[in-house]
Amino acid sequence: MLDIQKRLSNSFYALLALPATAMGFALSVQIAALSWLLTYQYGLEITDIGLVWATGPIAGILGQVIIGIISDKVWVWNGRRRVFIVVGGVLASLMLLALPNIGIIQAGLGLEAILGIAILISMILDLSINVSFNPTRSIIADVTPEGRERTKGYTWMQTVSGTFGVLSYFIGAMFGNIPLIYFGVILVFLFSVIPPFFVKEPKYLGRYGEDEDEIAKEITGDDTPGSVSDASIRQILVSIRPLWGFLGYGIYAIVKRLSGLEFPGYYFEIGALIVTIYLIGEALMKSEEGKSREEAGKIGFQKVLAAHSFSWIGVQSMFIYFFAFVDFRMPALSGDEVGTVVNWSFFSLNLVAAIIPVLALEPLANRFGRVKTHASALVMMTIGYGAIVFLGDSPWTIYILMAVVGIGWASIISLPFAIMSQKIAQNQMGLYMGLFNLSVVLPQLVSSFAVGDIVNTVENKSVLMVICCVTVAFSAIAWFLVREPKDEMTENPALMDEKIEEKLEGDQ
Repeated sequence: MLDIQKRLSNSFYALLALPATAMGFALSVQIAALSWLLTYQYGLEITDIGLVWATGPIAGILGQVIIGIISDKVWVWNGRRRVFIVVGGVLASLMLLALPNIGIIQAGLGLEAILGIAILISMILDLSINVSFNPTRSIIADVTPEGRERTKGYTWMQTVSGTFGVLSYFIGAMFGNIPLIYFGVILVFLFSVIPPFFVKEPKYLGRYGEDEDEIAKEITGDDTPGSVSDASIRQILVSIRPLWGFLGYGIYAIVKRLSGLEFPGYYFEIGALIVTIYLIGEALMKSEEGKSREEAGKIGFQKVLAAHSFSWIGVQSMFIYFFAFVDFRMPALSGDEVGTVVNWSFFSLNLVAAIIPVLALEPLANRFGRVKTHASALVMMTIGYGAIVFLGDSPWTIYILMAVVGIGWASIISLPFAIMSQKIAQNQMGLYMGLFNLSVVLPQLVSSFAVGDIVNTVENKSVLMVICCVTVAFSAIAWFLVREPKDEMTENPALMDEKIEEKLEGDQ
């Protein structure tokens, strides 16, 4: 084990953040370049672009949950998460390489439908990212103690990842999206293949371990049970109850789009919205008082899902369709100029998101609580979106206001992981990290289909930012109803691992 890991130094947190940075950079490249490529190089319509982007949530539903369950139980290459990070990173870098060569691939295969090739490459890219994203986040919870160190791990993850995200949009704005893609191929490969081999993963999980719980209790004096129920389909469905409305709509929308059937009216969409609001409200109103630790944890986890979900409608809708808003509000811009404005806008967003997690969010979370800090950041994001609706008529105005939006973005991709990881049992971190990701990917289906249809139909594309503003505001209100997780006094998991090993060897 590296000394920096024993001491949990800042350099260790930076190293630990690199695999997540690789996947975040791959996602940044996809956000910056995919819609632009499909629109201005391959001539696809907004609805077709939404269909291509829908592959991401679908890959997330399958990839993160399944990989999370598997990675909780395996031990390969002296690690639980390592193999998935490496394999996913290699595949992601190859699919990034394929993005600017969709036309060549299409010609080589002798096919005419560019949309089908784009969907296939996007699906494999998203699946690759999702194969790695869950383990890159789970490993942070695996190797850090609960409480402030756990928060520090995720804020450092966002600071390092966000810094390279800023670099991605800078490269895209200065040199164009094609050089950005090729730079991403190299970075994603290096950051996902090398760092995991320098992080020692604890072999024994539970509250501390599996069969080794009794030894861990003897060492620590902690008598908290380490075992939890297994990951049955029923358990998974019950755990994600607040998301049932999103799930039902997602299935309906995919079937509708792929079958080409037109259903009269918007009865199903309205029904799914009513169900979603009801189930989210039900989850947020549940009390954790007087419940066992395991039961309170399940209730708390559902509250986190409920609160987190709507923020991702606002975020993903912005990422997919922001080019349409810019094109509408600044009609004098050419296609390349629209791409430049979008890249500089996301540069501004991610610059703030890279700076404030360690410098502001972590100290504020330690003082006022993670939940209040996150909810307040979403309020700032709501204000930023609202200001863009009324004032976003010039590039520089948008760049400034996107910096305000970046406050919420910085929090969305850091603090909720720290909050969620303390609501659930340690030895099912991969499973619940995957289930938590459903509060991201299922709302993204709403962005890909429902929001895409609205943006495509309504002449005034400012409706996009109105949707973003309303959904993030709803999420902020919901987060204020989530209970602050209680910090537990736990040791450095890697050092605990060594103590258990020493105890086992001494007993033999």
